[in-house]
Amino acid sequence: MTDLPILALGPAFYDEVEPAAFPEHVLRFRNQRWAERVDLGALSDEDWVRHMGRFEPLPGNLPRPLALRYHGHQFRSYNPDLGDGRGFLYAQVRDRADARLLDLGTKGSGTTPYSRGGDGRLTLKGGVREVLAAEALEARGVYTSKAFSLIETGESLARHDEPSPTRACVLVRLSHGHIRFGTFQRLAYFGDEEGTARLLAYACTQFYPDLSPLPPAEQAPAFLRAVSERSARLAASWMAAGFVHGVLNTDNLSVTAESFDYGPWRFLPRVDPQFTAAYFDHTGLYAYGRQAEAVLWNLSQLGGALLPLSDEETLTEALRGFPDAFEDALADAFFARLGLKRTGPDDTAFVQDLLRWMRASGVPFEGAIFDLFCGRESEARRRTSPRAAAYAEASFAPLAARLDAYDASRPDRLGDPLFARPNPVDLTIEEVERLWDRIDTSDDWSAFEEKVDDLRRFGTVCALNPLSAGDAHQPFGR
Repeated sequence: MTDLPILALGPAFYDEVEPAAFPEHVLRFRNQRWAERVDLGALSDEDWVRHMGRFEPLPGNLPRPLALRYHGHQFRSYNPDLGDGRGFLYAQVRDRADARLLDLGTKGSGTTPYSRGGDGRLTLKGGVREVLAAEALEARGVYTSKAFSLIETGESLARHDEPSPTRACVLVRLSHGHIRFGTFQRLAYFGDEEGTARLLAYACTQFYPDLSPLPPAEQAPAFLRAVSERSARLAASWMAAGFVHGVLNTDNLSVTAESFDYGPWRFLPRVDPQFTAAYFDHTGLYAYGRQAEAVLWNLSQLGGALLPLSDEETLTEALRGFPDAFEDALADAFFARLGLKRTGPDDTAFVQDLLRWMRASGVPFEGAIFDLFCGRESEARRRTSPRAAAYAEASFAPLAARLDAYDASRPDRLGDPLFARPNPVDLTIEEVERLWDRIDTSDDWSAFEEKVDDLRRFGTVCALNPLSAGDAHQPFGR
């Protein structure tokens, strides 16, 4: 790659850093399908380790890694001492399918000026969890960063939240840009209007090219509106995936509205609006049912950071469409997951009634989606499901009548052996722990590899991958 747009921003936006030198490099996961998409599929495993473990520069790419600068609100408290503390931007590449700019960023690659006393490392369990989260979300139709590479490094780490010492790794993720809400917030904190304008121009050129011709005064609210609309779809897709991110701080939201940075995530066992993923989220700020609220609050902070380029009233107006956009996207996302064709405004009410029934009945979240896939086309499957008793209850009858009135979208998918199984391809925390236990105690990666294969097959059969057609902005792959 010869164009490296990040360098045009200049050194005020990043610091050149050195990667850590690891004692070992054991390749544990290589995302070959996405390597092909960015023209890195031909790398031998030896070369892969040189680039994704030792971080020798890719030909024609960044000569040195860059730790990006940003601030952010963490649980709504502003923190000016952030930045890439255990990761860096290693390279910029292009998606062969649609020419999107993609970043290869790391996690666990060593200390930077923003490490704040940390060791800059990542536990192997944390890396395994991130691979699983990204694969499961991609399969369920969420526009997500991709776990690109996982290499065990031979180090032992001490951590307070898991048995120590524990194994270490370095992760590389493929992301649609690394510009966070907090990247803009940092510039506002320092009163850097020129830097804000430059970053806005970069973001529009790379991620929202239709906005590039606009003057900054018009560009800022148009950009905020575009980010808001995409973020509404992201939040809706989390809900339809039964996913709880856990840490929706402003430094964990990207202006491309791509989901990323998976720490204490969870998938719902059952519908529960108060379900939280992070043990330290004592007030439920980022609970399942509050994720859209959290995203909108963060968008308002992005709007505040754009004030030097516009005015408060105009920027506030740019966010007014978020609730309606979220509701419509929620119906889109759930209907896609259910394999049904939307018919109109009543679809949103159906989704809300479905969630209420799922909560009251206690049917597992993913089990219900699996059993109801393609509506009336799955009526016989419902009767033989391990969850059949719930569908025989009188409380389900009115919902079933409405469900069965919808036409299925591609009912041929039910012919795949995947739907002959009694249970769905799920990823509960209990299963994650079992997968990790086999790795930790026996160095047995077979169950992990089988799970990744199963998740990918599920995504292929259900056709929910938002990039299945090479289109970055058709979020539910219909």
